[in-house]
Amino acid sequence: MYSLLVADDHPLFREALHAVISAGLTDTQLLESDSLAAAIHTIGTHDELDLLLLDLSLPDADGLEGLTILRERFPWLPVAIVSAHQERQLVLDAITQGAVGYIPKSTPREQLLAALNQILQGQLYLPADIMRQPPPRMESSALTPSSEVSRERLIRLTDKQLDVLGCMAQGMSNKQIARELFIAETTVKTHVSAILRKLGATSRVHAIVIAGEEELGAYLAKRTSST
Repeated sequence: MYSLLVADDHPLFREALHAVISAGLTDTQLLESDSLAAAIHTIGTHDELDLLLLDLSLPDADGLEGLTILRERFPWLPVAIVSAHQERQLVLDAITQGAVGYIPKSTPREQLLAALNQILQGQLYLPADIMRQPPPRMESSALTPSSEVSRERLIRLTDKQLDVLGCMAQGMSNKQIARELFIAETTVKTHVSAILRKLGATSRVHAIVIAGEEELGAYLAKRTSST
């Protein structure tokens, strides 16, 4: 049995989410709060929580401020963002600050349940349609030394490792990557380990952030056009 807390100040959305989760995730306890302060109070009295679903537009928290506060006060509690905002950089910033997933409020019912299941199983969830969006264009003069170093790291990856990293950046699990690339799941795990080592990434999330910051999609497109 899972115990989830929804922090959102819109009663209709909380009601809709409650209906979806109750129907799709049996034996799940769903608690609700309409502000960051209320969420903090609830967390303090329910140490059995498995996941917090956090809106970014709470009346007493601005943007990712609530996520930052929650991660500092309750590092044991996984937090997933559920928001109407769908900017690619915002998704990356949320993951960088410790969110275990980012679910747009426009997500269809079945996809929402699949995302929750993925997160509750300990996997990171990223919305594939948002992560496929091209990052903002950057002038070459604006690249920092750290960007150049990360580009050099991308060059170290083999073609197959770049393909795997591209799937990771879209929020795919190892099983999904295996199906997408027609390879064994054990092979995917081997590639992921090599990717983390070559990028100098401390985790899968760190590798995804590097891929986003260094415009992996543009790099892959350039690689394809040059072959």
